[in-house]
Amino acid sequence: MSYLTNSVAVNLTLAVLFVFSVVTWALILSKFWQNTRGNKKDAAFKQAFWAAKDLHEGEKVARAHTGDMAELTTAGFAALAQTTEVSLSLDSLGDRKDILERTLKSELQQIQHRKEHGLMALASIGSTAPFVGLFGTVWGIMHALKDISLSNSASLDIVAGPVGEALIATAFGIATAIPAVLAYNYGLRRVRTTVAGLDQFATAFLHLVMKTPYRAEGKKAEVKD
Repeated sequence: MSYLTNSVAVNLTLAVLFVFSVVTWALILSKFWQNTRGNKKDAAFKQAFWAAKDLHEGEKVARAHTGDMAELTTAGFAALAQTTEVSLSLDSLGDRKDILERTLKSELQQIQHRKEHGLMALASIGSTAPFVGLFGTVWGIMHALKDISLSNSASLDIVAGPVGEALIATAFGIATAIPAVLAYNYGLRRVRTTVAGLDQFATAFLHLVMKTPYRAEGKKAEVKD
């Protein structure tokens, strides 16, 4: 039996579902590659950062690496470089902490939004593909019934062929939706897990900076009379 039917509407439905399927698998492969590469980068950076002797060396490590965790750390050091405190008074520490917390939170949100890119497309395909296939089936059955009425015969041989071909659209719709839904759920869990890990690292980095004297290179402490 050919997958193409005599109904133009069914053919167009199958074409749309084929495009949906291509987009779904392209996003699945892209997300898998991004997650695998990102995990390796974050693991390498985390090991190198915590092996650093001090924050200045840690900053160099962050600038030498790529990945979400290195990007988050670099943003934190950049925020610290903008502060002008020259003492470790409670006031300066409070301002320093607020600036760093806001910066890390903003960077985390940007990373999360970037990682969620493409997931809405998977969710949309997963929710609409079955209905697109059902539309093709209904239209194909209507077309088949019209042809049967014109043939003045309702034998099984005449009815089964067109109706069976029309049902292919529903099967294609379900086959397209299942990978999209599974990929969306898995991708969403991966995003939440990754962001949670970055949040834990950001908290540890914040505590480290608060209890460790640090000034950006090139800044000199003011000498008070």
